[in-house]
Amino acid sequence: MPTYTGISSEAFQHPLDRQAEEALRSVPGFDLIASKFVEFVYERPQFVYLMGNSIQVGPRQYASIYHIFRECVQALDVFPEPGLFVSQNPSVNSYALGKNQPYVVLNTGLLDLLEEPEIRVVLAHELGHIKCGHPTLNQMATWAMSVASTIGEMTFGLGNMVGSGLIYAFYEWRRKAELSADRAALLVTDDLNSVMKTMMKLAGVSSKYADQCSLQEFIRQSDNYQDLDRDNLNQVYKFLLYNGGQGVMLSHPFPVERLRYLRDWASSEEYRQIKLGNYKRAVAEGAVDVKSQTPNTETEALRRQIEELQREIDRQKSKRN
Repeated sequence: MPTYTGISSEAFQHPLDRQAEEALRSVPGFDLIASKFVEFVYERPQFVYLMGNSIQVGPRQYASIYHIFRECVQALDVFPEPGLFVSQNPSVNSYALGKNQPYVVLNTGLLDLLEEPEIRVVLAHELGHIKCGHPTLNQMATWAMSVASTIGEMTFGLGNMVGSGLIYAFYEWRRKAELSADRAALLVTDDLNSVMKTMMKLAGVSSKYADQCSLQEFIRQSDNYQDLDRDNLNQVYKFLLYNGGQGVMLSHPFPVERLRYLRDWASSEEYRQIKLGNYKRAVAEGAVDVKSQTPNTETEALRRQIEELQREIDRQKSKRN
């Protein structure tokens, strides 16, 4: 299995991920709201919950999965080594959380469906999220949206616009972040078919009927999905489906779209150069720390207005008391 010593997340971060993150950070009020995030210990309660209600994976607990996990950690040069848990949950899912103490969680439903090469894909994918700093930004943005309505009340409705902008920017970034993690999975496994097969299984393969599912047919389905864009109305439907058209905002791109992005990258010169060892190195070891970008002039002006409104509200409260 290949190893990318010292690799920076920027070496494989999808440009759409980078653009969407910049857009999220440029939403008026994001820095103001998210800056409060550091006042709360977000990850510790979840870690305590997992320690009490899941199985911590190690050399003597899910040993074969732990071995795969350690290989993936080494391959992407993630330091320090994140924790790994298995949660009793039939949902076919996995996720990464945490900043100072990051960890990956696998549901039993996922382990029951996937073979070991596909579990390697999932582990590398989640470690890609950690390497890119996605869990930190994800937690910050989630918390920011949860208080956006409160900010709206404190700023006479101004924050409602902030909340709306945050929601759309957040989900757009979150979907694009998956493309970077998919690239990490391909780098670690060096097996495009394994990554695509994993996506197919997550899309709708049954353990009972897995032998009746064809990867080639799924690839053909991906191509047919792209052909739908020839009709402009279908493009509108796609946009609506992603952005709440069925009552929910989608956090992941459709698997058939992820296939297309990954197949394009697998045949790119950029991927070939990384495989040859020609990639950007990290300035320091470990997962990328997400830092706030310098806000633009318009955003900074709005931030000052919100702060002034908050000070005025505080003064009025003080007078009443």
